[in-house]
Amino acid sequence: MMNFGKKPASTPVADGSGNCALKVALAGNPNVGKSVLFNALTGAYVTVSNYPGTSVEVARGSTVIGGVSCEIIDTPGMYSILPITEEERVAREILLHESPDVVIHVLDARNLERMLAMTLQLIEAGLPVILVVNIMDEAERMGLAIDIPLLAEKLGIPVIPTAAAKKRGLPELREAIVGYDRKRHAVFGYGRKLEADLMEIMALMSGSYTLSKKSIALLLLQRDEEVAGIVRAAEGDAYPAIEEKVRDKMFARRDSFHLDLSLERKMVVKGLMDGVFSAPDKRKPVFGERLSRWAVRPLTGIPLLLITLYFGLYKFVGSFGAGTVVDFLEGTLFEGYFNPWIISLTNRVVPWEIVRELFVGEYGIITLGLRYAVGIILPIVTTFFLFFSLLEDSGYFPRLALLVDRLFKKIGLTGRAVIPMVLGFGCDTMATMVTRTLETMRERIIATLLLALAIPCSAQLGVILGLLSKFPGALVVWGVCMLLIFLLVGLLASKVVPGESPMFYMELPPMRLPQLSNVLTKTYSRMQWYLMEILPLFILASVLLWLGKITNFFQTLVGWMEPVMSAIGLPRETTVAFIFGFFRRDYGAAGLYDLQTEGLLDARQLTVAAVTLTLFIPCIAQFLIMQKERGTKVAVAIGLFVSGLAFCTGYLLNRFIILTGIL
Repeated sequence: MMNFGKKPASTPVADGSGNCALKVALAGNPNVGKSVLFNALTGAYVTVSNYPGTSVEVARGSTVIGGVSCEIIDTPGMYSILPITEEERVAREILLHESPDVVIHVLDARNLERMLAMTLQLIEAGLPVILVVNIMDEAERMGLAIDIPLLAEKLGIPVIPTAAAKKRGLPELREAIVGYDRKRHAVFGYGRKLEADLMEIMALMSGSYTLSKKSIALLLLQRDEEVAGIVRAAEGDAYPAIEEKVRDKMFARRDSFHLDLSLERKMVVKGLMDGVFSAPDKRKPVFGERLSRWAVRPLTGIPLLLITLYFGLYKFVGSFGAGTVVDFLEGTLFEGYFNPWIISLTNRVVPWEIVRELFVGEYGIITLGLRYAVGIILPIVTTFFLFFSLLEDSGYFPRLALLVDRLFKKIGLTGRAVIPMVLGFGCDTMATMVTRTLETMRERIIATLLLALAIPCSAQLGVILGLLSKFPGALVVWGVCMLLIFLLVGLLASKVVPGESPMFYMELPPMRLPQLSNVLTKTYSRMQWYLMEILPLFILASVLLWLGKITNFFQTLVGWMEPVMSAIGLPRETTVAFIFGFFRRDYGAAGLYDLQTEGLLDARQLTVAAVTLTLFIPCIAQFLIMQKERGTKVAVAIGLFVSGLAFCTGYLLNRFIILTGIL
């Protein structure tokens, strides 16, 4: 490893007030390992929040490196300093306005040549760059060789080879962060004509900028409106002359500027790659590469997806999580031991019946809310998030996105939407927040609608799979209904919702065996988030149900809904599960579980109830997130549409089953 300058004589340290001495920003394309590196650097000291003025989340963490207190910022994925998506705009806002002391550009060693163009832009902008060549283990397995010291010499910045998922290269990176010398970096030139144009624009600029004047001039030539506003404010009366000069240059290059700039950068990158990178003429693909190709081809990808869903969702989440574990926790522990003990204790300690009802009654906080949350919901969402983390860490999701892209385009989405859709099987509330990563507002609205309608959360899905697995025909009917409604509503929404279809591009991380530590960390953090959300809501739901019971409003509401239940062929008692569904979908599914264990639903009624409840109105948490992300009008419209469609579908399905006798 090359030495990139001595550590400053007076190393900055934490000032004792909680402020960080160094601000470090991670930048790079999506799926190159930024988040893995971020977690490795920060540990558990992480906060995630919306960037001001946007709906894009930015993760921030604090750590101490070599006695220096550092704030680490994980910026959204970006492909260039010239932003296109909202995520790229936020990433550049951080680089422009937060003045990081170190910018760590993370790239994929397997795609070194393509990603170095952004490294050039960051260096050209005068930013304090450390280049992290990540996923080196996969590159070496493919027989790729990268001369790191030579690349560092050519760039004039620290270059650190890493395999972040395996913690390789992290000590060298930490050393480079605290010992960074921002005076060193190479200078790259373009062709004579472009350099002359840039010099003419730069000669008119006298203001002070975060980025270099050369980078600012290039962005002006690329018609970057935000940068134009910054230059207008910095230059004052001199700006019209700059604007006129830029206009003249753009007119002269009106047919080829972006192509010329791209070709010039490729020529610079080609010079950098000379002697740095080598690949074998022929090599045998490793198993991960073959599996990657199988996952994206329809002929092999679809069977692979079905196998994954069968063993992951049906067997692990449905049979094991919703069956074996729930039977033990809810049936054995709660019903057999905990509930009788807590009821007996409360009856002895609390003399007031109305208070006893609140805690251990039919809708008690402990006997219903806690039992549902811990005995039924917790094991299901735990098994789902474990399954989800395994798939995520293996690199399967980007391949799944490519596999379904063609189908998703028919319903107004792209393959990128597969991430919130799959995450919706864990928690629709969390998934609705993730729709902000989709490129266009049209795509976000369609994805939000489909999540609210036809994507059951893990707890709801686990309970339904557990219940319907006793009736294979019922499970098939439920699955077909969900798929048809998902596609039909998506197709109609793509025709009705205005806007253009977005472009789709996605980096493919390597397919690899999941790292147990990564999987457990991700599962733990998601479970922590989920429990913090559901426990208060389940307690609130129990309190509201208790209030409804003692005021008789609950019975009145059951009476109002009884004709609707009768119309779709369900007994009066099923109303309770739907009322639970107002609070949370999984709460309603747990109510359905109670009804089935009491023998109140046959195969037909169970199927109709499962389909209707799955399509039913979004839970309170999801509705509030929809309101925050999409606005009140859109959230209310989606809620009304989903509820109406749910009961219409339930009515038609009930009539169809009766007429055909398929169940």
